Amino acid sequence: MASPLIDRLVDELNYPRLTEENFDAFVKANEYSVLFCTEQPKRFPESDDVAVILPELVNCFPQLVPAVVSPELEKKVQGRYNFTVWPTLVFLKQGKFLANISKVQNWDVYQAEIQSILALEPRRDPGIGIPVVVNPTPATCSQ
Repeated sequence: MASPLIDRLVDELNYPRLTEENFDAFVKANEYSVLFCTEQPKRFPESDDVAVILPELVNCFPQLVPAVVSPELEKKVQGRYNFTVWPTLVFLKQGKFLANISKVQNWDVYQAEIQSILALEPRRDPGIGIPVVVNPTPATCSQ
């Protein structure tokens, strides 16, 4: 269950609540997007703090289009973008991964990190697992 502060983002500020049905269309439609993953605010009360901070961040970085990830989708988003701490903001460019910021940060940390994040080139979604590396030279055994 969301909190009144998180519901305010959707109900009053018109942030979309992302579900499996609208996720891909949303992230592909925006040059820069920031996804707010809250988990359970009663369990992770910092989610309410980030719900207050996020609109201020969007005011400072108007190129960011924010959205709240629905509880039903959060575990998939967590696996796709490989974060383990709640709450987390996931930053994307044209639907491709840039970086995450987890927990509540000092304002100057948000400012510096988001500025750096927006300068990054997108990379593959980090996902959970071991990356596969192809060895271009075959291994040989000598006896």
